Amino acid sequence: VALLCFYRKGELDYRTDIQLFVNRLDSVESVLPYEYDVFDFCKDDKELRPSENLGQVLFGERIESSPYKFKFKEDVKCSRVCLPKTYKQGNKDDIAKLDFLKMGMQLNYQHHWIIDNMPVTWCYDVEDGQKYCNPGFPIGCLVAGDGRAKDACVINSEFNKKNTFYVFNHVDIKIKYHSGEKEGWTGARLVAATLEPKSIKHADEDHPNCDGGNPMEVPADFNADVSIVYTYAVTFEQDNTIKWASRWDYILVSMPHTNIQWFSIMNSLVIVLFLSGMVAMIMLRTLHKDIARYNQVDQEDAQEESGWKQVHGDVFRPPRKGMLLSVFLGQGTQIFIMTFITLFLACLGFLSPANRGALMTCAVVLWVLLGTPAGYVSARLYKTFGGEKWKTNVLLTALLCPGIVFADFFLMNLILWGEGSSAAIPFGTLVAILALWFGISVPLTFVGAYFGFKKPAIEQPVRTNQIPRQIPEQSFFTKPIPGIVMGGILPFGCIFIQLFFILNSIWSHQMYYMFGFLFLVFIILLITCSEATILLCYFHLCAEDYHWWWRSFLTSGFTAVYLFIYAVHYFFSKLQIIGMASTILYFGYTMIMVLIFFLFTGTIGFFACFWFVNKIYSVVKVD
Repeated sequence: VALLCFYRKGELDYRTDIQLFVNRLDSVESVLPYEYDVFDFCKDDKELRPSENLGQVLFGERIESSPYKFKFKEDVKCSRVCLPKTYKQGNKDDIAKLDFLKMGMQLNYQHHWIIDNMPVTWCYDVEDGQKYCNPGFPIGCLVAGDGRAKDACVINSEFNKKNTFYVFNHVDIKIKYHSGEKEGWTGARLVAATLEPKSIKHADEDHPNCDGGNPMEVPADFNADVSIVYTYAVTFEQDNTIKWASRWDYILVSMPHTNIQWFSIMNSLVIVLFLSGMVAMIMLRTLHKDIARYNQVDQEDAQEESGWKQVHGDVFRPPRKGMLLSVFLGQGTQIFIMTFITLFLACLGFLSPANRGALMTCAVVLWVLLGTPAGYVSARLYKTFGGEKWKTNVLLTALLCPGIVFADFFLMNLILWGEGSSAAIPFGTLVAILALWFGISVPLTFVGAYFGFKKPAIEQPVRTNQIPRQIPEQSFFTKPIPGIVMGGILPFGCIFIQLFFILNSIWSHQMYYMFGFLFLVFIILLITCSEATILLCYFHLCAEDYHWWWRSFLTSGFTAVYLFIYAVHYFFSKLQIIGMASTILYFGYTMIMVLIFFLFTGTIGFFACFWFVNKIYSVVKVD
């Protein structure tokens, strides 16, 4: 929950102390985040840990108080944070601490600091005269043995010594506040917090001077004792042009993605209009003429025709593996409703980045509470398929897909535990997740399945023949595999640009806030999956292939395969992740995303095709 804090200097009725909190440190070159305390930085004597919600724990956020404490409107020119951190050559503990610090600088690990629930940003100039505000700043940087400056070392020409690390041991912090003196209220609200990291070697460790000097060098070879002094400077600036409600805007404005997003939306809309035109042509022209002609002739003449009309006696024949299909559809329904509600709330601003962990918390809680629709849909369809093993059906609906996700998640968590990462979920949280699953979701799934089996099977518009009709030889494009492969291309084309920003947010630790765009793309994806599946379903029925149940699910569900291919491309082309553990974690979590997306898109395609088939065969006159 965002803190609405009022500050006023010199009055006890208002807060005057400003506490800076630190979050986990992460890197674009490693999937493994670490807590602040794992590194040998200055620590708070009386460490406080604000309570974290479920979403923050699952995302690996670890917020704690820091030794950086300020008084409102009291500028500080140069202050030492703690006693110097000294590393001696012969001490094994010092060697291990310094090596870990060097690893953090080599992999470009980033600090994430928080003031008044607002990220402390590092704003710097980028190309085309634009300014980018990063909600993190690096520990330090490295100049390689060949003299090449890596990462943040390019910002200072003094960082030029080969095979040397440079520690950012000083920060100039600027805090902006909005005063209420001329607006009818007293006190002030913090509206921005920025900093500039610097590397300074202090000649006098007891009385540091932060005005300049040589950078703080740490040789790659530990051939001499090293002493690091951490310092800071703070200035306060009044800025009444920034409202408290819009204090995040300066961060979001520095991320110029709007034009790209609109290009993505227009690209997706063109695909949707194309598919809508095709479906409308089929529904209004082809089907209308076919149905009218078919209903005008007698049954003997109708038997001489070919196409989708001739398979009316087989089109509702129960599919093979009907149990598995019904389980997938039940889980897909649960995921679809959860996604729709979560994105709708995020679009309205209830799940903004200021509410840390709210997005994941909302998604998990909704999934748990939506066990009833999953059980109902699965049971109702399974009964329609003629299934009788209702106990197996409800158990698989409640346990199969969630079990696969949890097993993958648990294996990834074991790796994080082994690596000592802050992203490792505590054992108590794992128990809580299992309690939510077996204590709430599973019983609700049984309740839904009870009502699903209690109701009669879905009535079909035409009877099914006892003897299956022989399917004629199919052309290449109407065979199952080519049709399924083609079916996922158009839906993926609608989302791949938005997918880039989502993956950037997850793996490159960038802030995601474009939920309005995302909700619009979600609706476009829904329409595209439905229409693409309907089109291919109609072509297959015209080719007298009536096996549409699984094909409709897999046609749109194949979009998940393209998602996986894109994730592999993103890993090798956009990320610089190194290390076996990080690679396994990336693909492990990607498989969870792919499975969820497979169930989600497959369910959309199935129900669109189910509606379409029922619609066209309900108006055909048959004996």
